[in-house]
Amino acid sequence: MNDLDLAAQTRLTELAERLRLSDPLALDSQQFLEQVNTRVQEQLQPKPKSLNTDFVIRELQSLSQEQKHRLFVRSVGTVQHIGNGIATLSGMPMVHLEELVTFPNGVQGMVLNLDRKHVDVILLGPDTGIRGGDVAEATGRRLSIPVGMSFLGRVVDPLGRPLDDNRPIIPSEFRYVEQIAPGVIARAPVDTPLYTGTKIIDTLLPLGRGQRELIVGDRQIGKTTLAIDAILSQKGTDVKCVYVSIGQKKTSVLNAIETLKSGGVLNQTTVMISSPDDPPALRYLAPYAGVTIAEFFLDRGMDVLIVYDDLSKHADTYREMSLLLRRPPGREAYPGDIFYLHSRLLERACRLNEEHGGGSITALPIATTQRGDISSYIVTNLISITDGQIVLDADAFNKGSKPAIDIGRSVSRVGSAAQERAMKSVVGALKLELSQYEEVARFARFGTEVNDATKRQIERGQRVEALLGQGPNRPVKMEDQVVLFYALTKGFMDSIDPMDIPHFSSAMIHHIHNHAAQSVDQIRYHRELDQAVEDELIREFSNFVSIWEKKVKRTS
Repeated sequence: MNDLDLAAQTRLTELAERLRLSDPLALDSQQFLEQVNTRVQEQLQPKPKSLNTDFVIRELQSLSQEQKHRLFVRSVGTVQHIGNGIATLSGMPMVHLEELVTFPNGVQGMVLNLDRKHVDVILLGPDTGIRGGDVAEATGRRLSIPVGMSFLGRVVDPLGRPLDDNRPIIPSEFRYVEQIAPGVIARAPVDTPLYTGTKIIDTLLPLGRGQRELIVGDRQIGKTTLAIDAILSQKGTDVKCVYVSIGQKKTSVLNAIETLKSGGVLNQTTVMISSPDDPPALRYLAPYAGVTIAEFFLDRGMDVLIVYDDLSKHADTYREMSLLLRRPPGREAYPGDIFYLHSRLLERACRLNEEHGGGSITALPIATTQRGDISSYIVTNLISITDGQIVLDADAFNKGSKPAIDIGRSVSRVGSAAQERAMKSVVGALKLELSQYEEVARFARFGTEVNDATKRQIERGQRVEALLGQGPNRPVKMEDQVVLFYALTKGFMDSIDPMDIPHFSSAMIHHIHNHAAQSVDQIRYHRELDQAVEDELIREFSNFVSIWEKKVKRTS
């Protein structure tokens, strides 16, 4: 090193040390030294080596005056209490709500409670290795997760980390988990159907793209099955799906994944899992992380179906966290902002207008009741937020009715506006017929004598019920539903025993696909029944009924 370099380095070190001593919190002396040294060397490089040291010092002083003192202020806190996925920290006067905090073991947490003397942080990982007295540092960042097309076909946790294998997921971008729902001006009316493959829903409780339809009922009576069938029904369509499991047993989630895989829809579905043994923070964040992934597709003009299974467990998780955070309890020990918890989530499901891409998010939240009580706190909150509800009845389920949907208490507030003309034309009076049948059948059970017209009404109602029945994981295509209910309305099932309706309808669909494939394609693509299609269907219905009756006579 020559004398010129030595003098420059010496002077740089003196200035950096002087600045550090004058304001130790405001300056990183080593970083300053490196930055100024680089600039001085750039200034001196083109100059001859005969330059004296005084010139170097003058240049250095000039450059040091131009340097902005960077503030390196760290917001740190001391762990006062740790346990149950919650850490209480003292200090951090400048920390913000929902800001990320890093602990010495590398685990991050999110600030969820602010007080004058302490802050409460929910941990996003295990608390192993965190002890009282440890120093945690605020990051200045909000929680964000990776999103992108690469998440289709993958099983992830609420932080976007893969759970299915070791293959990395390459995200397209990172997005904040908490987002403001699209405004009214950006939305479009719900006028496009989303078929679930469940006959009773598509005919009597139709869903539209952008709708929020609550599925509610007791435990183990088919709520998840309905939601999974809705995802299975999207096979071959352009609809992307997100299934969010919140606190469900791992065996149940595994069965759902296997069903999606065997049904051929896992490649267009993202499965997000938060298990009961995960930290409460992950169960709390799961639905928000799921809809964040869905919004990535929404912003690209795609249609998305998202299932939240279920929000009752999500509310219980939030209640647990709130009690640990010492928030004042309200009704049923839930905190006062429990309504806002789900409203800000479900309002993110919508249909955008063409100016904003034209995409949609259709939400199927699930809620669990106790003994069929839909007037419970969380359920009534969800009913008021959503656009209708599908109520499952435990008594009907125990009697063998599948799906066990209570038509009288179920409603779709916007779906009928999105129903196709072909479907409307064949199921227009179906709900009225069912309600009348249930009323008449109730009197008949008490031994009341009925006339022939009433008997025919009861028999027809039994056939309608039998036709609406459906096994699990067997979604029915829209065009097949139209064919079946058109045959029903035209009286081609009036002579069929209600017990034989399932087998009869399956055989009829097979016959129509073989002998009237063009009419089926017309319904599938044009969504209406014109005269030519009706004539061909009626002709083939008559042929099939004749074949069926001959077959019955031979077997009898």
